[in-house]
Amino acid sequence: MDNQSFVKAWKWQVAFSLFLCSWGWVSGQLRYSIAEESHLGTVVGNVAQDLGVNLADISRRRLSLGSDGSSRLFSIEQKNGALFVHERIDRESLCGSSLSCLLHLEVVAENPLELHSLEIEVLDINDNSPSFLKTNQVINITELLAISGVKFQLETAKDLDIGRNSISQYQLNPNPYFSLLLKKRKDGTLITELVLERNLDREEKAEHKLLLTALDGGDPPKSGSTQITVIVLDFNDNAPVFDQPNYKINILENIQLNTVIMKLNATDLDEGENGKILYSFDHHTLDSAKTIFEINLYTGEIVNKANVDFEATGFYELYVKATDKGSPKLEGHCIIQVEVKDVNDNTPEIIFTSKTNEVPENAPIGTVIGFITVRDKDSGKNGQIELQVSPGLPFTCQPMSQRYALVTNGHLDREKLSQYTIKLTASDLGSPSLSSQITISLNISDVNDNRPAFLHNVYNAFIAENNEPGRLLCTVSAVDPDEGANANLIYSITESHIHGSPVSSFVYINSDTGNIYAQRSFDYEQFQVLQITVRVEDSGSPKLSSNVTVFIFILDSNDNSPTILYPENAEETIAQESIPRSAAAGYLVSKVSAVDTDSGHNAWLLYSLVQSASPALFHISEYSGEVRTLRGVLETDNTEHQIVISVRDHGEPSMTTTATIIVNILDTVAQESSKSQDFLTNAKSTPDLTLYLIVSLVAISAVFLVTFTILLVRCLRKNYDSGCGFCFSDKSLSTTYMDQYKPTLYLNTWNIKIHGGADGSTGSSRVMLSGLFSTSS
Repeated sequence: MDNQSFVKAWKWQVAFSLFLCSWGWVSGQLRYSIAEESHLGTVVGNVAQDLGVNLADISRRRLSLGSDGSSRLFSIEQKNGALFVHERIDRESLCGSSLSCLLHLEVVAENPLELHSLEIEVLDINDNSPSFLKTNQVINITELLAISGVKFQLETAKDLDIGRNSISQYQLNPNPYFSLLLKKRKDGTLITELVLERNLDREEKAEHKLLLTALDGGDPPKSGSTQITVIVLDFNDNAPVFDQPNYKINILENIQLNTVIMKLNATDLDEGENGKILYSFDHHTLDSAKTIFEINLYTGEIVNKANVDFEATGFYELYVKATDKGSPKLEGHCIIQVEVKDVNDNTPEIIFTSKTNEVPENAPIGTVIGFITVRDKDSGKNGQIELQVSPGLPFTCQPMSQRYALVTNGHLDREKLSQYTIKLTASDLGSPSLSSQITISLNISDVNDNRPAFLHNVYNAFIAENNEPGRLLCTVSAVDPDEGANANLIYSITESHIHGSPVSSFVYINSDTGNIYAQRSFDYEQFQVLQITVRVEDSGSPKLSSNVTVFIFILDSNDNSPTILYPENAEETIAQESIPRSAAAGYLVSKVSAVDTDSGHNAWLLYSLVQSASPALFHISEYSGEVRTLRGVLETDNTEHQIVISVRDHGEPSMTTTATIIVNILDTVAQESSKSQDFLTNAKSTPDLTLYLIVSLVAISAVFLVTFTILLVRCLRKNYDSGCGFCFSDKSLSTTYMDQYKPTLYLNTWNIKIHGGADGSTGSSRVMLSGLFSTSS
């Protein structure tokens, strides 16, 4: 019981005694003793017997304990008055470290009421082991001061037991460095000291572990231990040391930034601050190296903080020092030689030098275009270069002393290709290979090496006769693959004569455009085809030229009226014809013959009777011009009949000529024979029909031959445009006009009387002529 509890209990007992004095009596004091930790139910003593209460009066007197704090530990058996242990008794919790432990209780008896004092002494047993406040004690000592004889105070152990059960001795595990010194205070408490028996060296042994054991005097004794750790503190007596004084390493250029190229490992036998090492470059390291590399102050890792370029520097020497944090500071040194290995990281450089960007197309093989210089900053095979020109071009590279020459190795033709794009590729021999490429644009200048060429081999122009002078006949076009002045074309007409007249009097040509114009009005009846030669010439030096033939076809117009050949002068005078009165139906009265100098439909004639005194007596064949009787002559018919005959062509518009014939009816055959013979034999009035026939046949054959030749040429060149060109002076005319262009002379059927028959009579024979006819015949 602590002092405070004791005071409270005493105050309560005093108050209770005063109460009892007022009601009853207070008897004497009882005293017992019991060992702590006794089992529950253990009998401490017999209160009834010690108070002199008879066994028979025990139940009546009803003995009990007072209500102080310790009364809960004990209880009185009502049957026999025995005092026994009711709860666990721990002396250390009741009295602490006091040498004496007395519990003061009150015993109350009733009938009559009595109060008795009771003291119970709690006896100590060895139920507690010695213990240290710390299970591990740490002692730090600097190795410089750790000399023999030095003493260190140790923490003492505690034991809740008292007397002989408390701590009686200490023990230290055997070791060659330390011993234990024991001292006893006046109160009997033991004090321990640790004595150093020999000098300590941290580098030899930095830590010593000792076991201190405290034992009490119980039987059997109990003990408690604590571990003592003696740490020998370092003194900075060792400098940092590198694994080796010199290092050689190889690195590739262009390694990634912050790559660890080396990790230094310097050691210091000291510890703590004395063994902590800081790395740095010393003053011997060049600034150029410091801009590339940096060293970690704490780990010793060297990294590249900038790009490593072999072409800039291929070797670095780094001076490194390792400094500890001791006092004084100690240093160690080493040298790192860094060799940079070349990497193929530079592409070849191509420099092309030329004073011009063009070359004439007639440049001979081997002509120098320009000079090429190639460079590569790498070394070894990484710097060896191969130069190539894009394939398929008439150029090559010829090696020279320190460069290349770009020269031609083939013939150039500006008209095939006027500009070359030359790709020069330089590749090194590294792995992987790097290459660069430049493009050179080279123009091929023109040389006048091409003649002008007309678009067609032959040009055909068509124009209707009676045209106005200055009319466009045709346009000839030529091309020249050259350029500039070499392709500047000038057109002209080669001087010649047509029927004795210079060709320039018929046509002229625009020297710039090639347009051909008529100088005069053409007459189909005079000329049907004009053939001219057109010349084209370039402006190069020397000048080149070409010729082409131009056919100008004159197309017929219906500008001529039919001309009556027989009866002669029938247009101006009235012709006379005679027939016998005995003439039967179908009798040939007369034969009107006419020609038209036009061609084709314009020359196709049609005969008709315009006026007749006896329309029922005469009839004319519309195609042959024969006038015949429709019936026999009657006695009542007049002896003279006037017939007006119209000769009309098929032109647009058509043209007409008329002739008047007086037909006389004679009564005698002699007169008839005389008239009939005059009709055919009169040389003055009858044209030479044989001559007309021969001329017509020749003309027809000539025109037919020309037309056939033109058609044949057109058919042969039908599948390509360059065969011939067709030009028209009138847009309304089409190329199909050639199919329609078939000049035709429609000759009438000649009725020729032939004399000298076997019977002496006269007869007639008809010759039918038709076909093509040229009016120039």
